Amino acid sequence: MNDLLTADFDYHLPEELIASKPSDKRDRSRLLVLDRAGRSMSHRNFFDVPGYLGAGDLLVLNDTKVIPARLIGKKTGSGGKAEILLLKNISGNIWECMVFPYKRLKEGAQIDLSGAKAVIGADIGDSRKEVEFFFDGDFDMFLKEAGRIPLPPYIVSKLTDEEALDPELLERYQTVYAEKAGASAAPTAGLHFTKDLLQKLAGKGVETAYVTLHTGMGTFKPVSAGMVKDHKMAPEEYDISPEASRKINKAVEDGRRIVAVGTTVTRCLEDCFRKRGMAVPGKGLAEIFIYPPFDFKAVKALITNFHFPRSTLLMLVSAFAGKDLILDTYKEAVSEKYRFYSFGDAMLIV
Repeated sequence: MNDLLTADFDYHLPEELIASKPSDKRDRSRLLVLDRAGRSMSHRNFFDVPGYLGAGDLLVLNDTKVIPARLIGKKTGSGGKAEILLLKNISGNIWECMVFPYKRLKEGAQIDLSGAKAVIGADIGDSRKEVEFFFDGDFDMFLKEAGRIPLPPYIVSKLTDEEALDPELLERYQTVYAEKAGASAAPTAGLHFTKDLLQKLAGKGVETAYVTLHTGMGTFKPVSAGMVKDHKMAPEEYDISPEASRKINKAVEDGRRIVAVGTTVTRCLEDCFRKRGMAVPGKGLAEIFIYPPFDFKAVKALITNFHFPRSTLLMLVSAFAGKDLILDTYKEAVSEKYRFYSFGDAMLIV
């Protein structure tokens, strides 16, 4: 199946099904349950998840926290609008960033950020450049004052400026267990969980483990290659604690089910198992590109949202459940008017 085309992962999605706001309550989103073995679907709500998990299951979540990574300023001299999206720290106050307009911001260009300054450095490619920041005081305080939480463009375009800056909306773009700051996008499969729901799962004997993968370029980089195999994934750093590695390895050893919450967790675990044969504590670089066919070493069930057509995320879930079954499921989701993307509804694939 190495001759798969990117177009093989296309599907029709009506514009009105793209969610611009979250459900009234986190766990009141809808849940499509897909049984791979029985090739069957059922329609539930997210608060029904405990009915599908039980004692012995290990739920693995990504505890990354979205930072105010979006910076809007003016180019020194021309006064033209410039935008910066922080992706990852290189060293000191130098960051790898996506910059807009990419071609016009040459090396050495300076951007005024309301009292602070950004200087464009070396070109990395894929709309990314090195950027050095100059400011007074602490970097976190600078970001808090100058930056914005980077809601996806397809959400921002449907909101007023006031709505896009609403603290309640921005709070819903963080998981209730977000702890490790560094992401430029939310691990959206986890947005449906409440603290009460996690406690209910724990009461059923479901174990939890937390890994950290700061969502960035690897997750949302579009596929421009015609052939799937020609797409180059941008690496994303992950970190597995000693406690999490112990829980994950014990679950695999015991033959218990690991339930990954999101594609970021899936990439983290499968990258580590592919390279090292186990969950090794410490930092790693998720370079893995998961598409059909793929032999999953750790993940046995997956909670995820509904993804963009032709995206690496859709390819990943297609590798997990089968391309034809996933595309049939997406047709069903469209027919049933599920809500798509970051603030949309969820799938549980068992």
